[in-house]
Amino acid sequence: MRVVAPSARLSGLVALAAAILVSLTAHAQTSPTSATVKTERAINLLVLGDSISWGQGLKDEHKAWFLVKKWLEQNTGRGVRAQIEAHSGALIGAIAEAGVDPRTNYSLDGELSRGQPTVNDQIDNALRSFADPSQVDLVLVDGCINDLDSRSLLNAANTTDTIRELAQAKCGMPVEALLSRITNVFPAAQVVITGYYPIITENSANDFFMRALAKRFYSPAVGAPKLNDKALRARLIAISREWYQTSDQMLSAAAHRIDSQLKERGSRQRVIFADPAFQPENSFAASKSRLWGFDASALRKLLVVLTLGKVQLRTNDERRKQRTELCKTQFKKDENETPEQKALREDRLMRCRLAAAGHPNRKGAAMYADAIGKLLKPIIAETSWLKEPRAIASPANPVP
Repeated sequence: MRVVAPSARLSGLVALAAAILVSLTAHAQTSPTSATVKTERAINLLVLGDSISWGQGLKDEHKAWFLVKKWLEQNTGRGVRAQIEAHSGALIGAIAEAGVDPRTNYSLDGELSRGQPTVNDQIDNALRSFADPSQVDLVLVDGCINDLDSRSLLNAANTTDTIRELAQAKCGMPVEALLSRITNVFPAAQVVITGYYPIITENSANDFFMRALAKRFYSPAVGAPKLNDKALRARLIAISREWYQTSDQMLSAAAHRIDSQLKERGSRQRVIFADPAFQPENSFAASKSRLWGFDASALRKLLVVLTLGKVQLRTNDERRKQRTELCKTQFKKDENETPEQKALREDRLMRCRLAAAGHPNRKGAAMYADAIGKLLKPIIAETSWLKEPRAIASPANPVP
C-alpha cells in the first residue's frame, strides 16, 4: 500500500514533472498557489486494480492516478491524499472470509506481478486506513484482464468466440459485484472504472521480430492445423479487437447497472466508465504507440530470435532497471533446483523483467488521465461533489 500526501516540496516536483510531460504532449498540471488553497481536509483518492491502475513501468509522477491527483488539486484548490492499493497482476478475487488476513504479498513492489492481494483484498486493506470510509472521495479502479489471463490475448490459437465468452464471463458479473461492494463500503465516493485497449492492430509492425513473437505465444491444440504467419497476424488482430470491444461493453454495462441501482435509491451519479479511446495507431509496436515496447535495434531483435533468447530483450520503460533488480531478488537461484525448476524460474524471471511491455507509456497514461478528467469535470461543476460550482479546466486545457 502506498500513500502519497501533499508535501512542502510539492510545487517544485510538480513544475519539473509538468515541464517533462509538456514535451511529450501529455497533460500534467501545475499545483495550486498558496492563495488558492482552501482549509478543507485533503481529498481522499483511492486507487484499486491491476497493472493499468498501478502504472506499470512508469515513475509515480507520470502515472495516470498522479495526473488525476494534480488535476483535482488545481480544480478544487484542495490537497489530495492518494492511497495506492493497485498492483501488477491483481485478480478481482472473492471477498475474504471473516477473520482471514488478505495481506499476502503486500510487502512486494507493485511492479511485481501476482494475483494477490486481489482487488477485493485491496478494499479490505484500504478500510483499515480509514476510520470513516465515507471520507473516501474518489475511487479509481480497473480489473478483469488477469482473471481472463492476458496471455490468452497473445495466443492466436484462441478464436474471437473464445475471447468474447471469456470477456463476458470475467468482465461482467464479477465486475458488477466489485462495483457494488465499492459503492457500499465507500458510501460517498465517486467511482471511475477504466477500460482497456486493443493490444495488436493492423497498425502494429509486421516484421520478422513481431512474427517471431506471435509464434512464441502460439499454442494450438494437439492435432489442430497450424496457422501460417499471415493467418497468425490476422487472428491476433481479430482477438485483440474482440477483447477491446467486449470488455468495454461489459465494464460499461456493469457501471451503468450499479449506478442505476444507486439512482433508484436517490443517489447522484456515482459510477462512471472511462474509455481511454486508444486508436489503432496507438497499439503495440505501431507508429504512434502509446504502449511500452522494447529498447532494441533491429539487429538485437534478430539476435534474440536466432539465439532463442540467449541474447536478452530490454523494455523501454522508466522502471526497467529497478524492476530487473526486484525480479532477480524475487526469483533467486536455488542451488538444489532441478533442470525443470531452473527452466521455470528463468521463464518467470524473463516475464518479470519484460512485464512493462504492452502497458501504457507516458502518453498512454496521459490519455487515461484525460478520459477520467473529462468525465469528472461536469460532475465537479454541476454537483456538490468536492466543491461549489465554478469554472473548471480539463486536463488538456488547464486554467491559467
